Order: sequence, then structure tokens, then C-alpha cells
Amino acid sequence: MFEHRALRGIRDLVPIRVTRDRTLRVKVIDACGMTCTFCHNEGTPVATDKHAQAVGEFGAAGRSGRVSIYLATNGARFVAAPVFPDDMFRAALRELRDALGFAEVHLTGGEPTLHPNLPSIVALAREEGYSVGITSNGENGAKIFPDCAKAGLGRVNFSIFGTSPEELAQVQNDRYRSSSLATRKIQALEQSIEVATEEGVGVSANVVIPDHSHVQRVHRLLDRYSSQVSLRVLSSLADGDRSLDAIDQLLADLRAEPQEVHLIAGTSGFRVAYRLPGGRVIKVKHIRPLRLPETCVSCRFNNPTDCQEGYYGVRLYRDPKGTFHVGVCIQRMDLCLPLDQFLDSAVCSEISKMREQEFHDLTA
Repeated sequence: MFEHRALRGIRDLVPIRVTRDRTLRVKVIDACGMTCTFCHNEGTPVATDKHAQAVGEFGAAGRSGRVSIYLATNGARFVAAPVFPDDMFRAALRELRDALGFAEVHLTGGEPTLHPNLPSIVALAREEGYSVGITSNGENGAKIFPDCAKAGLGRVNFSIFGTSPEELAQVQNDRYRSSSLATRKIQALEQSIEVATEEGVGVSANVVIPDHSHVQRVHRLLDRYSSQVSLRVLSSLADGDRSLDAIDQLLADLRAEPQEVHLIAGTSGFRVAYRLPGGRVIKVKHIRPLRLPETCVSCRFNNPTDCQEGYYGVRLYRDPKGTFHVGVCIQRMDLCLPLDQFLDSAVCSEISKMREQEFHDLTA
């Protein structure tokens, strides 16, 4: 069993559940109305800032105020364009499902609810046998979730940043110093949560904790949303141990008791469920040091400090020319391959073999 500070003292005391990673992450749109300071933007440049730049010329954040935290070093070679519910997307889903046994599509961005064809994308994925989830900040969910629910949307992971304009500003670029704008974003999120719940969509909340200064913000979020959503706390990849220390403080403050460890063979992400004194359960998502045994071995980031996400899974992108690309690391976007090349590559078979070996090792 791998070592991780979150497992110290608990892994022999609580049940450990092991499943296989069957999730394909699809970046359906780059647009977003938020400017989160920790955003990796799925490894790609912010399209509104980079549309006039040539491949290889991507630099720092532009006028939008949005960031893509690995952009300076990840070798990104394309800007992501919107995915459309067409035959090319259907073929991509089908080919990746058949090659790697994917059973879930998780739609990301940018902000997926800003995609005008999101219900059709959900419906197409369901037709191809996938369950469908979304990560969303909720800025347009109240308008689009009813149709998404009818199309078969199963769950939404809401990214929640604050209960007040001041709290929202803590994790946003300067433009969110505007109290009126931040207030509208918070109201839109609350309406989206309400609509998704009414439509029968599974609802959870993702809360990122960069450091100790954000712990009280999470306490207030718990108080505000405890009756509506299940909470999942995430560490900030860019903040490393500072973020993990803050999560430890939060759990101590809450007197949280570990209940279960969920390991997912074939992905670096794992979860620990905790029960609070009042009976509520929260989950903490961590990253473990998982690597692809061949692709990652010679990577310049392959050390405990620089490799922040490890091998997290497969991501699908579409570029402005309509070509689909498959990525395996947001810190190494130079590893992205056009879909047809990926399917014939050694990396594709490496992922399948590694996932099965992982499942065997974790359950042994």
C-alpha cells in the first residue's frame, strides 16, 4: 500500500474500498465567468486571452484575469474549442469506451453550464452508454439544468467558493473585488443548487482549501449549505503541504472521525470519508503518487515535489480545427495526442494494463 499522510494511523482501522477508474473527462467549453486563482483549466490556455496567439506562444494570464496554473511549463500546443453533440463526438466517445472500458463521462471546462448545447451533449453521452456528471460553479445552472436532467444528467459537483462577496474575493482575481458582481455569482450558485436538487440530480460541493487562511471560510460554507449538498474538500495542487496542513486543521476543528477510504485503481485521486459529531459525512479528496510505469519514468516532473497531480486519468479535448486530442497529464500537455494516434499508441495499452495491475495490487 502506498504511503500518504492522510492514511497515517487510519488505514488499518477503517474499511478500504477499491474500484477501477472508468471515468473519461471531457472539456466541453473553455469559457468561464470566474477567475479562480488556483485553476488549472484542464491544462489548456484561456482561449479568450490566447485566441490571437500562435501555438507555442502562450504566456501569462491575459485581460480576463483567469489563470491556467501550469501553462508556463506544460507545453500546451493548442487552445481548446467547444465540443459539439455531433457524429465526431459520438465516435470519439464510442472509440474511447471500447478501448479503455469507460462507463462515465465527466464534463468540465471552463464552465460547462455556459455551453448552449449542454443538454444535447448529455443526451448523446447517455445514448453511448455513459453515465454523466458535471463540475460546475453554477453560474448558468438554473437555466440549463432542467433540460440536462431530462437528458439524463446524473450528478453535479458544484465548486463553492464563499458565502459572501468577501469570501469569494479570497480566491478570485481582482475583478471580483466588485461586491455586486460577486453577489450575483453567489446567488446564481444557490439557484443552481436549488434547481438541480428539485430536478432530482445528485448534488455535491467541491471546496478547495489553499491554506490556513481559508479554514474559517469552509466552516461557514458547511453551516450555509449543510442541508442541501454533500461536501467534498479538495487540496490545492499549487499549494502543496500548506493546503494539506489546512485540511488537517479543518478536520481537527470539526472533530471528524474517519469512516472509509476509497481507492480508485488507475487514477491518483482517492477519497477519505469522515463522520462529524452530528452524523454528517464529508469527504476529503487527496492525490497519491501514481505514475504511468513507462510514460512517466523519464518525465522531468517525476519527483515528489514537481509532480502535483500524478496520473489522474484520461482527458478529451477538441481544438478549433475540430480535431479531438487525448491528454494524460495537465502538467505535460505536450503528451497530448490526436485521438486516432492515441488509440494506436503504446500509452493507451499502458493505461489499461496499469489499471488492472493497480486493482490487483490494491485488493491483494
